[in-house]
Amino acid sequence: MKLKFTALAATALCSTVALPAFAQEAQSDEGGIAEIVVTAQKRAENVQDVPIAISAFTAEALSERAVTSVASLSNISPNVTLDAGTPFSGSSAVLSAYIRGIGANDFAFNIDPGVGIYLDGVYLARSVGANQDLPDVERIEVLKGPQGTLFGRNTIGGAISIVTHDPGKEFRFKGDLTVGKFGLIQTRGTVDLPLGESLSSSIAFSTKNRNGYLKRIAFPGASNFDSTPITNYKAAGYDNIGLGSEGGDNSWNLRGKVKYDNGGSIRVTLSGDYSNIDQSQLANRLIATTPAVFAGTYNCAIQGTIAAPGDTTTCGGGPPSFAYLGGIGGLNTIFDNPTVFGVNADANPSNNRLPYDNRFVTSDIDTSYANGNNYSKLKSYGGAGTIEVDLSDDVLLKSITAYRELHWNVGMDIDGSPLNFLHTSFTMNQYQFSQELQLNGSAMDKKLNYVLGAYYFKEAGDLHDYVTFAEGLLQVDGPNDLSTKNYAFFGQVDYRPTEQIGISIGGRYTHENKLFEGFQSDANGLTYKILNQVGVPPCASINPTISDACRIAAGFPNAGQPLRYYIAGTQKKSFNNFSPKVGLQYHPSDDVMTYASWSKGYKTGGWTTRLSNPLQTAPDFDEEKATTWEVGVKSTLIDRKLQLNAAVFTTKYAGIQLNFQQGVSPTIQNAGDARIKGFEVELTAAPADGFLINASVGFTDSKYTSVLPGAQVAANPFQAGVFPGADLPKTPKWKFNISPRYELAVGEGKVVLLADYTRTSSLWNDTERAYLLQRPSTDMLNGSITYKSGNNWDITAGMTNITDERYLVTGQAQIAGGQFYGTYSRPREWYLKLGLDF
Repeated sequence: MKLKFTALAATALCSTVALPAFAQEAQSDEGGIAEIVVTAQKRAENVQDVPIAISAFTAEALSERAVTSVASLSNISPNVTLDAGTPFSGSSAVLSAYIRGIGANDFAFNIDPGVGIYLDGVYLARSVGANQDLPDVERIEVLKGPQGTLFGRNTIGGAISIVTHDPGKEFRFKGDLTVGKFGLIQTRGTVDLPLGESLSSSIAFSTKNRNGYLKRIAFPGASNFDSTPITNYKAAGYDNIGLGSEGGDNSWNLRGKVKYDNGGSIRVTLSGDYSNIDQSQLANRLIATTPAVFAGTYNCAIQGTIAAPGDTTTCGGGPPSFAYLGGIGGLNTIFDNPTVFGVNADANPSNNRLPYDNRFVTSDIDTSYANGNNYSKLKSYGGAGTIEVDLSDDVLLKSITAYRELHWNVGMDIDGSPLNFLHTSFTMNQYQFSQELQLNGSAMDKKLNYVLGAYYFKEAGDLHDYVTFAEGLLQVDGPNDLSTKNYAFFGQVDYRPTEQIGISIGGRYTHENKLFEGFQSDANGLTYKILNQVGVPPCASINPTISDACRIAAGFPNAGQPLRYYIAGTQKKSFNNFSPKVGLQYHPSDDVMTYASWSKGYKTGGWTTRLSNPLQTAPDFDEEKATTWEVGVKSTLIDRKLQLNAAVFTTKYAGIQLNFQQGVSPTIQNAGDARIKGFEVELTAAPADGFLINASVGFTDSKYTSVLPGAQVAANPFQAGVFPGADLPKTPKWKFNISPRYELAVGEGKVVLLADYTRTSSLWNDTERAYLLQRPSTDMLNGSITYKSGNNWDITAGMTNITDERYLVTGQAQIAGGQFYGTYSRPREWYLKLGLDF
């Protein structure tokens, strides 16, 4: 293994002389590559001097490359997968983030992200709302590999730091208006407002209104069949029901900053932001149906037939599980709506119902027969105060205090039919407070730099799940309460004993307490109805009440709460972790640095919150850990005309937390361990005045080395399975990007021509590696042409996804529920943008 890794490292490092790669910098006024200053080590440094693999993007680069959200960074960052949306989340504001094979693909409150998102130094704890709009961004830093020492828990894969615009000391307005396909109208603006010699302020805003790209259409002849109104079933709300479109936006956000700086030893910045996101649901298409369990049961029921155990032909094919449990009467009573049994076999055609099968799979990926809920409403806001105090010329004390909230309500119809076969809705309320203290300093004539810090974080909230399966056969009603408190102490010392040699040593100790109480239940009482029909004596009578003897026979844990799956009482877990980092740097010249590092990170554990069967204990999962070895080089060559960076890494990934489909419930558990190996090469070249090339190539090989017995999934007709040697989800092996930019003078202004091409190899979208959800290799091409006048305005014409490449961004194999479904990427879109700067 060591020999293989050494060979891989040597190959990748040697290849930097020939392979294109990138660093997101523009040309300087002198014609070379402009410098980017980052704060990846809690102090301002040239990105080329930081011994971490970082992709840094300036505001100008983001604007020119049509990057308007965090997820848009995915195509231009090697070994990074950022998707807008997760399975059944219903919102593109939810972020699925993976770096070098490590991340998380869920929005549930109990599942922490594996890639930390930071907004002006403040950690955003939830994946909901993490796909931030970027109206007033100054730069974005994508840090790869465990960042546990300086950034803390849940940065096991890496961290994404969003730095917004600081107020200027003179009045300035910069903004733009964009129109485009699907009725897009977007505005963005930032105003700097000086309030005195020592006080400055800024206000930034953005709005976006856009129609959806997936059309809901009426199923032919649906009006001839009976149906149950969606309002008969419990949900988080009922909104935008019926036809229309999915994937639309109607959002706005506002950010304000006030900064005090009189040139003395104290500087204070106060900031606040508010976002209101009102969307139609994440575009969703039914890919295929399955005849198993719920679909089979329902299809049998409406025909008034009974299937024998193992029968694969009755009721449309497939063993319909519950259909043989209690004869005709059993099928009639296990549904919440008892009129469904035999309706297609009686003499009354007016009560006939549509079966659930592949008739609802449309021929166009941008259409759906869904007609239920279709909304996502998210409000998030927060405030922060940053105080910097110069204790001396070489020592700075910094405090960051922040409070944030989010409130989310979403409802989806994801069965792709006019039936109530898989409808999900949720409410989430989250509150967080954080306090960080940093002591940054230098000594020994700046040969020694250090940062010491303390951190406190508190989070609380709730997530309430509502899920209707198969016309009410199972009706999940799942409120859950969770809270977290943690504190940490951290430090890092960087020492340059000579001009050529550098040494870095750091570590972070974290203690965390978590609390959870689950209240999830089935409003239909399906378990009791089945026991009643198969003749379990204590359940011979379940109406009007369920006896305690029947509750015990059914395995429900709480007296007086016969429908509650979870054991009553608050569950508690504590975690202690030490994440160290050791690094060595060698500087053969002022413009070249090589480095090697060893670091650890961890992601906290928790509990599974989605159950569809009663348990006597609350199922939990442990933390996951990563240990990474990295070797890299950073260089700025040919009088700043060429910047070439490369990194090679190998990671031991233990206790991997993944979602597995247990019946109809996606449940989180520790799957096993993996080994991840790979490299990144990044290049920026300025071969001529006005001509700039950004390019990158990334390779990641991620495979399970061991899989726990309960997590193994054998290959089957639907799935490639989970076993030692299988690939991890959301991790393509290869990603290549190249973006040439050419600027030429035209009269008093100039024209900028830009192209952006990304080739990404195939990846698996889910844990069990469902064939129907696999994302094929993709070729994405964007382009734009901009005219910049000499009079403070510019105009851009551009197009994203020029070749109209379509692929599944996310999806779920809900085999027991009866369907595969997913969200396809956005189609080709044009836009026109007018910018002002004065």
